[in-house]
Amino acid sequence: MKGSLPSGEHLLHDPRFNKGTAFTEAERDALGIRGLLPPRVFTMAQQQVRVLGNLRREPTDLEKYIFMAALLDRNETLFYRTVIDNIQELMPIIYTPTVGKACQEFGHIFRRSRGLYVTGEDRGGVADVLKNWPRRDVAVIVVTDGERILGLGDLGAHGMGIPIGKLSLYTACAGIDPARCLPIMLDVGTENETLLGDELYTGLMHRRLRGEAYGDLLEEFVTSVKRVFPGALIQFEDFATHNAFGLLAKYRERACVFNDDIQGTAAVTLAGLYSAGRITGRPLSQEHILLFGAGEAGCGIADLVTSAMTRQGLSPEEARRRCWLFDSKGLVVRARDDLKPHKRAFAQEHPPVADLLETSRSECTAEEAYSWTEGRAIFASGSPFSPVVLGESTFVPGQGNNAYIFPGVGLGVVASGARHVTDELFTVAATTLAHMTEDSSLRTGTVFPPLTRIREVSHAIAMAVAEEAFDSGLATGKRPDDLSEHVRSMMYEPVYPMYS
Repeated sequence: MKGSLPSGEHLLHDPRFNKGTAFTEAERDALGIRGLLPPRVFTMAQQQVRVLGNLRREPTDLEKYIFMAALLDRNETLFYRTVIDNIQELMPIIYTPTVGKACQEFGHIFRRSRGLYVTGEDRGGVADVLKNWPRRDVAVIVVTDGERILGLGDLGAHGMGIPIGKLSLYTACAGIDPARCLPIMLDVGTENETLLGDELYTGLMHRRLRGEAYGDLLEEFVTSVKRVFPGALIQFEDFATHNAFGLLAKYRERACVFNDDIQGTAAVTLAGLYSAGRITGRPLSQEHILLFGAGEAGCGIADLVTSAMTRQGLSPEEARRRCWLFDSKGLVVRARDDLKPHKRAFAQEHPPVADLLETSRSECTAEEAYSWTEGRAIFASGSPFSPVVLGESTFVPGQGNNAYIFPGVGLGVVASGARHVTDELFTVAATTLAHMTEDSSLRTGTVFPPLTRIREVSHAIAMAVAEEAFDSGLATGKRPDDLSEHVRSMMYEPVYPMYS
């Protein structure tokens, strides 16, 4: 083992192998690091006490994000152990909502580069850039071009915080080995005037590639990934709507790809609707759905929900009549002549409606939803809300976070060697997630399992996804005798190895 490790001081600066003060007396002698650390040996649990104490003293969530990023840069194992053991507290720090602010400030808080940057200037040599990555056994790639970061718009190369954050959740929530995760930023420029005038902006200082040049770069990127990292799953993340649907349609049958904004969001929403049906006692096929927003998330949800309704006996036409979209210009109706192709299938025969009340960050708060409906609402949101007391009842809002879906789907794809990621894989993921919600949670209005069970949930979803991949002929690997154990064996556990 020693021969594959950095030696001496170099070992302490490699986050993959560094154990910090947890190196034993014998390891300090064997690895040539005696005297380079304080003499007392600490357990990982004791290290966590120190980490959490310092973290909780940070004054803002952004400072907490920076603190956790620094921990990841020096001790990868301790980072993931701490996140897993404190997932409820730390997921909002390492990902949404804090990651949005971190992306806005990315150039100003930049410490150490992670992942790969592919630019428009690399056209003709994208494969060579990918080969600079030190490993070939990459399992999961999350890639963005930074044009639609969360609800913040075009953040250009500063959007790299999103692939980094997503992949940390792949590892924490589903156990994808961090050594097999690769975040990639496609820096094709930005239209953000503030960034173009910022001397600390980390990307190329030009406007976005469009048209044929952009398409050629994406084509070269996908084909190069297939050649350099064969079998790797590519997750498209935070692409603008006008590119997202086209890229998914173009590559979903040619490579192992999916778009989390379209398909992952749809699956977690469908799971919430299935769970809500257990509260109301009504099947999904009896509901009418109004979606506020008709971009990637809204149309992705509508597609998956209508597919689910048809499986419950409705015709495709009737299912679509039960899904209504409302975009920035009003209700999506057939009389409008400004509809993009992804909206037209859900255009309803109805007079135009232009008004819908808005707030800045969510359609309403949990407290408003429960109060306005006298406790009849079933509420879930992307970001967490505190429990709400209404009379003698306490309601616990569910958090419909995509982290319930995409890590388990990714693990199932990797475990089965699936060639493509189909909508059926997301449907079985949604069904599995809904089944993981216990009756005790439903009684408080919570439609998702607690985040503390996220690794258990991801394991169950991965099994269901892998089973579907084997049954449908998508899998390239051999079906194992014990699928549950096969999936579990692929889940990284952050424990310190013993070096000798």
